[in-house]
Amino acid sequence: MNATFKVLLGMVFGISVGLIINIFGFNNTGSWANEYLTNGLFHIVGSMFVNALKMLVVPLVFFSLVSGVCGIGDIRLLGRIGSKSFALYLLTTALAIATALVIATFFNIGDGLNATSDASFSGREAPPLSSVLVNIIPSNPISAMSNGEMLPVIFFSIIFGVSVLMVGKKAETVSDFIEALNNIMMKMVSIVMAVAPYAVFCLIAKAIANLGLDLLAQLLGYVLVLIGALLFHLFVTMQVILKVLSGLNPLTFLKKMRSTQVFAFSTASSNATIPVTLRTVTKRLGVNNSVASFTVPFGATINMDGTAIMQGVATVFIANVYNVDLGMMGYLTVILMSVLASIGTAGVPGVGLIMLSMVFVQVGLPVEGIGLILGVDRLLDMVRTAVNVSGDAAVSTIVSKSEGQLDESVFNDPQAGNESDLAEAKA
Repeated sequence: MNATFKVLLGMVFGISVGLIINIFGFNNTGSWANEYLTNGLFHIVGSMFVNALKMLVVPLVFFSLVSGVCGIGDIRLLGRIGSKSFALYLLTTALAIATALVIATFFNIGDGLNATSDASFSGREAPPLSSVLVNIIPSNPISAMSNGEMLPVIFFSIIFGVSVLMVGKKAETVSDFIEALNNIMMKMVSIVMAVAPYAVFCLIAKAIANLGLDLLAQLLGYVLVLIGALLFHLFVTMQVILKVLSGLNPLTFLKKMRSTQVFAFSTASSNATIPVTLRTVTKRLGVNNSVASFTVPFGATINMDGTAIMQGVATVFIANVYNVDLGMMGYLTVILMSVLASIGTAGVPGVGLIMLSMVFVQVGLPVEGIGLILGVDRLLDMVRTAVNVSGDAAVSTIVSKSEGQLDESVFNDPQAGNESDLAEAKA
């Protein structure tokens, strides 16, 4: 039984157990299941696993980026990889939000719902673009690392790697040392992944047990349209882009991404999934580590296709609920805001709601409307995170192929990377 099947099995059992707890009312406040299972065992094991993944993120991003920059060996090549990645990430985000607006408008979701909500949500205004640009450069890189601010960490890592390249032979010891540390971090990823099936079971079981089916039924239209838009972007838009720009087989790509998508679904965090995405992209898809170590953490920071789709669908839904006519300019504002807000947004659970509040402020929708979708957002956050990491992997593959840094024999081999961790553990 390979690792992917174990994780999928954990996911199926988690959904089953969560539904049983929820449907039969075992999860009532103060009940044994609520205290010792949902908020006890499931919460503890799931949180420990997510924390373990997050523990790896900053050192893995730093060492892999510096190692990747040194491995590229050419500053001009680094510039090409960076510019291609940035352009593709922004393009896919713009396509995602536009697709979501078209689909949500076509189905006219929320029209006549007249829903009310006791939930509250405090929004915030979008920071000016100048502030976003200034904050990319960390005044204190150690502080940025401790706070998990990924864009500043990426900036510092790239500058550090470029400096090592420019020093040349005198810095070879540093380069070799960082390469060794990068290998150690990847081994730590393998250790943490060994408990993944059990952690996935706990994370899914808790999420399903806490999700009220009554609220899910009330918001069924919103949920179905959003999931439909997410799946359309994943299985149609992204695969067409992959086929056109790289010529690779989309079905092969999707099969090899399954385990990563399950991890992303379980954690609802692009950043926490970075170690898994990085391993899949290099070991399973054949992307050279020097490219993947740049494009994957970069994508986890600025590529928010799934979140952008949520913003589009939620905007149309809330506008219909409150009978607000956005008009063409309103929709264009949503597209622009979603693309800009995706830059520098942390890939952590729930951040999509913060971004959505920024969009609502800009187009004049009541921010308290977000309270209507709070109850189902956690589950939907899990789905859109799976779309986000798939986009990271697709762009990494396209950029790697365009630079001649893709091993197509690995990409086309169904078993490539499947048992690599097991073989390493035995060795």
